[in-house]
Amino acid sequence: MNFKNKKLEEFNEYIRYRKVAIIGLGVSNVPLLDYMYDKKAKVTVFDEREIDKIPKEIMDKITNYGYKFFLGEKCLDNLQDFDIIFRSPSCLPTKPQLEAEEKRGALVTTEIEMLMKMCPCKIIGVTGSDGKTTTTSLINAILKEAGYKTFLGGNIGTPLFTKLEEIRSEDIVVLELSSFQLMGMNISPDIALITNITPNHLNIHKDYEEYIEAKKNIFKFQNEDGILVLNYDNEITRNCAKEAISNVIFFSDKEKLDNGFIIDGNVIKECEDKIRKHILDTKDVILKGKHNFQNIAAAFAATKTLVNPDIAIKAVKNFKPVEHRIELVRELYGVKWYNDSASSSPTRTLAGINAFDKESITLIAGGYDKNLDYKPIAKPIVDKVRNLILIGQTAGKIFDAVKAELEIQNKKIDIYMCENLEQTVNLAKKIAKKGEVVLFSPASASFDMFKNAVDRGNQFKKIVNNL
Repeated sequence: MNFKNKKLEEFNEYIRYRKVAIIGLGVSNVPLLDYMYDKKAKVTVFDEREIDKIPKEIMDKITNYGYKFFLGEKCLDNLQDFDIIFRSPSCLPTKPQLEAEEKRGALVTTEIEMLMKMCPCKIIGVTGSDGKTTTTSLINAILKEAGYKTFLGGNIGTPLFTKLEEIRSEDIVVLELSSFQLMGMNISPDIALITNITPNHLNIHKDYEEYIEAKKNIFKFQNEDGILVLNYDNEITRNCAKEAISNVIFFSDKEKLDNGFIIDGNVIKECEDKIRKHILDTKDVILKGKHNFQNIAAAFAATKTLVNPDIAIKAVKNFKPVEHRIELVRELYGVKWYNDSASSSPTRTLAGINAFDKESITLIAGGYDKNLDYKPIAKPIVDKVRNLILIGQTAGKIFDAVKAELEIQNKKIDIYMCENLEQTVNLAKKIAKKGEVVLFSPASASFDMFKNAVDRGNQFKKIVNNL
């Protein structure tokens, strides 16, 4: 008997000839263009970019399908009288035009929220300020090793709403979820995980509290059968346990928990009723750094009820670093070059710096300004970095923070300012010595000079490989 997703069938029937708005032509929404045409919805497209900034193939599709469209900064002024509105994650639900339409009766949602509402199988969701992608990828690798058919989506993988017809009840959907995707959401995954919460995206969110509350939606709508995995070492995530009605599992690399998963020296252990069982020696994994050992512990916790520990251990031992996350590009004249472009906040770069225990570091940092505080990263830079090369909008903020710390410690390190990425790489080649590492870990977003962090990392790797 063929499997039928009744919720999806009802939705497909509902949107037939309904007025549908698609706001933002990013990765998550572009597949909706084909899907809605196939289901005969009356679609209008909105995007704040001008037409020359939108890929031609997308505009051609919009034209061929006969969709109406409004472009430019004031495009949402034309958002009126829709039945359902798919907003892009970066178009926050607090925009007055969206609030007005919702008050009038429109359903304001996202591709990822509708996926979760109509998904026929178990969903594991991961959020946090740092470590989301690696932890999500680890969970997916563990499940695949155990023989599950998985669908990887959210911030990574493929937009999955248009894949719903392929998903069966025995499969598992694994999602990386950003604060933008979670904001306004009223459904939570069956298994939720928060890696940590630290200040991020404060150039878009109203304030830090709004950012935190968005993250909490990953567990607020769970039931008593749900599982919530939390970082015990982060005060905000630790306190989330007080608000949860689901089953909480902690992980920690600082506390000897009675229950949960801990990093004890070089060993990851599972703790149950004060009994600690050796799970994995961190020397046996490819991933570097204590932050990655936390990610592994979190992945073990999230898959505990689904996968035999021996299978999970095998998957983790074979797991290679996700691209653009402390990724070894090459070794040249005894210097190892690492691409950590995905580190778009100070806490991520701090983790990258701390991944190297003995090697002297030439750090390349700086980029687009998200209104973050760089003082917390100043002391680690002064303590562990021999050369600091700065670039982009945040170069001045990082310089000021590091300079103040140098004065406090009465120390000196060499600090350089560069105009572009190629200049930084060529300078690093000149000043880095044999046995050292060059770490490209910007501690900032990429949008001042690049399309995104992937584009930034790829350009860095290309320049380094051409040395």
